Amino acid sequence: MGGPRTRQRNFPDAKTVVDSEKKVNLDVDNPNDTSRPLPLPPDFLNRHIYPTWLTLPVDVEDSALAEQEKEWQPVTKLGRLVKAGKITSMEQIYLHSLPVKEYQIVDFFLPKLKDEVMKIKPVQKQTRAGQRTRFKAVVVIGDSEGHIGLGIKTSKEVATAIRAAITIAKLSVLPVRRGYWGTNLGEPHSLPVKQSAKCGSVSVRLIPAPRGTGLVASPAVKRLLQLAGVQDAYTCSSGSTKTLENTLKATFLAVVNTYGFLTPNLWKETKLIRSPLEEFGDVLRQGKKY
Repeated sequence: MGGPRTRQRNFPDAKTVVDSEKKVNLDVDNPNDTSRPLPLPPDFLNRHIYPTWLTLPVDVEDSALAEQEKEWQPVTKLGRLVKAGKITSMEQIYLHSLPVKEYQIVDFFLPKLKDEVMKIKPVQKQTRAGQRTRFKAVVVIGDSEGHIGLGIKTSKEVATAIRAAITIAKLSVLPVRRGYWGTNLGEPHSLPVKQSAKCGSVSVRLIPAPRGTGLVASPAVKRLLQLAGVQDAYTCSSGSTKTLENTLKATFLAVVNTYGFLTPNLWKETKLIRSPLEEFGDVLRQGKKY
């Protein structure tokens, strides 16, 4: 009696297939010969020599690209208005202080954004099972035209931390006011006023500079100012500046504070404008999916 019966499938081996292909190639000159075997389909080897259940796993990068290529479906009120074309610029969002919770909104209005990974360092946490090591990524993003963002994220993998930091940086993109040193000739090239900010023990001060001076700053601060669109500026820093994370945070706050100081040319009477969420309330009530 023995063990259980097994059903055996007879798949042709590779040698038989190759021999049959040779016969086909030899008999091509005589088309009237009916004894020659039929031509093999192109996927014959894949269908018969290898089992049908033997499939290669899908590449992780391909699946990530497929997710990015999917059409954006907004889930917030602001995203729906942007997708519907009711909001035409980031300045409208900044004017009404609307919170941006979808990074696709920033990609929609600022397609020229460039990201720069400033630092990646391991961080550890002591647990009962031992030390848990993760990686922290610091990313700066900007378009060199007056928009800057800073993102910091910690994850178990470096690639995951960088991707998440880029997303956080896009959600924190803020406008930078640029100005002149001296006469108002040509395009803005420097900062309008002196600015300073502090993070931890690091204090950073930004001072406008004449045209052609360049950026007198450390490499990390210089790169952040370049992405912000500032061409000429002096910088002064104090404290534990080797802590790059705090240095970048202080510089980011100082650059963003340029819109917090109103110079006399901004003392204009502004009219009250309805918020887009109120103005286009009928569009939001329709519940249309874009």
